[in-house]
Amino acid sequence: MRRNVALSHPDALDAIQNLLDYRFQNLDLLRSALTHASVADNRLASNERLEFLGDAILGLVICEELFRRFPDFLEGELTRVKSVVVSRETCAHVADRLNLIDYLNLGKGIIEAPHMPTSLTSCAYEAVVGAIYQDGGLEPARRFILAHMAEEIDRVMAGEHRLNYKSLLQQHAQHDLGATPTYEVLDEKGPDHAKAFELAVVIRGRRYPSAWGPSKKTAEQLAAMEALRVLGRLEEETEPVVNEDNDAPAPESDAAPDEDDA
Repeated sequence: MRRNVALSHPDALDAIQNLLDYRFQNLDLLRSALTHASVADNRLASNERLEFLGDAILGLVICEELFRRFPDFLEGELTRVKSVVVSRETCAHVADRLNLIDYLNLGKGIIEAPHMPTSLTSCAYEAVVGAIYQDGGLEPARRFILAHMAEEIDRVMAGEHRLNYKSLLQQHAQHDLGATPTYEVLDEKGPDHAKAFELAVVIRGRRYPSAWGPSKKTAEQLAAMEALRVLGRLEEETEPVVNEDNDAPAPESDAAPDEDDA
């Protein structure tokens, strides 16, 4: 893995801009965004100020996107999704996809360390967001953020992160209602490459309010959330559920397995 690429070299600056899909008018902003405090002459010359700004811009853009995409979500539900999407883990994941670590200007001690802390790349990602905002304004920053974070929102709603409404619903249904939820596909719309699905939860013969999603997994998560709301269980949950298997443990039941996305 390349590290500490000389950002004074035009080829390096051109390569990172290609990765970011953004051309800077002021390349000094890009250099600053990729300069860690461990190698800067002073902390004002590091990426810390841009990280501070980028964190705020990231939060704004994600809040707007969630507000637009999920008009039926209450404030607490929006907050829970946002907390996962803008988390250090998610930002580091996006930074890894962009190979930001290859272009960070780091001190020798960090370069030679056996492991890179997650905070290193997550902070660099936020600094890049701040740099793009300073260079081009909100719209370029929004495009950059959503080019990568829209997928992360879908992953959250599909239960691939720590927020898993299906798991919560299964736990509540089995414990309180003595039954396992099943999911019915009620409708689907759109062309094959951009289908949307309407699903509803059924528990002990009762069908709960349906929900639409861009995939069956996402629609199942949203339908589970609707069922939890009706059951009065949603607002009780203050922390996302950690479940590596994406669904609750699978005891013998009549629960239908996840269908592959179309």
